[in-house]
Amino acid sequence: MSCSFMTQPCSIAPPAAANAGRVTGAYLQPLFDAALARGVTPAMLAHAAGLPADALAPLPDSLAASDYLRLLDAGAELAQDPHFGLHVGECVKLGTYSVYGLVLLACRDFGQALDQTMRYEALAHDLGRSHLRVEAADAHYEWISHYPQASRHLADSVFAGIQTFGRWLAGGQLPPAEISLTHAATGDTAEYERIFGKLPRFKAPANSARFAASLLALPLPNADTTLYPVLQQHAERQLGQLSRRVEAPPIVAEVRAAVVRNLAHDRVRLTTIAAELKLSPRTLQRKLAEAGATYQGVLDEARYALARDYLRQPHLSLLEIAFLLGYQEQSAFTHAFKEWSGTNPGAWRERAP
Repeated sequence: MSCSFMTQPCSIAPPAAANAGRVTGAYLQPLFDAALARGVTPAMLAHAAGLPADALAPLPDSLAASDYLRLLDAGAELAQDPHFGLHVGECVKLGTYSVYGLVLLACRDFGQALDQTMRYEALAHDLGRSHLRVEAADAHYEWISHYPQASRHLADSVFAGIQTFGRWLAGGQLPPAEISLTHAATGDTAEYERIFGKLPRFKAPANSARFAASLLALPLPNADTTLYPVLQQHAERQLGQLSRRVEAPPIVAEVRAAVVRNLAHDRVRLTTIAAELKLSPRTLQRKLAEAGATYQGVLDEARYALARDYLRQPHLSLLEIAFLLGYQEQSAFTHAFKEWSGTNPGAWRERAP
């Protein structure tokens, strides 16, 4: 399985409330295709999911993520398919991931594709976010759902979709990854082995995959790298529009702004930021928790976003960037950046857009 182009969290924050998430119409299409192949029409799906009769025709630009989950379960029930999620993932096509899927097709290797997924994943859906860390020869991918109570079909569809798109990018088969899924095995597990190349580990602590880090350097044979600048600019415009629509809760925005003001002066301890906002540390932590955030998460997000901007400025050395981000030593910055991105800042700078 090729999970090597999956990522650290995108720069767009996850929805603060469960009903705030969306999926694009393009991401919805594989669900329709899998259902139709089993004799289930969009109208039947809408009725079973409690949606208006015309909710799915024509294909909407986007749909609430909670509605998508109901459609996923309705499809499995109507089709009497215990592996419906896997079959949805197999129906993933070039356009499923919207504009960022096109960006991936213009990347020179899986490593660059990973960087772009880190940036643009939210353009396709708000169902969850991907995280990747690299340790020596191994890469460890984890998909963290925004809807942990969803049925097994959600994680199955995500991992099968990654498998399908990864093979397309690679132009053929890839070495099977060691996949772990949090749900229990249900019925015949032969479909998992057919799709993933080997049987996953079930009832695991996380939905994850482990694969050789060397896959990150695997070239994409069908890539048209000449299209990358145009596609990347288009994705940036869409990401900016999404950022304006999905605004962070006020307290998160206030903390982030205070952090950015104080980073270069190394005044970003929780107590310092709380005092600047005229709050006690405990009150600040409580307000952030109510907004679905943590202080450390906001701090890391701000540092990571600024780090990428600074790394695109060739006149800034890594040491200078470390100080601008409030680190006393370059090694601390390098360690943190590798945790966020899966690669060191120097390597990221070499292939940055």
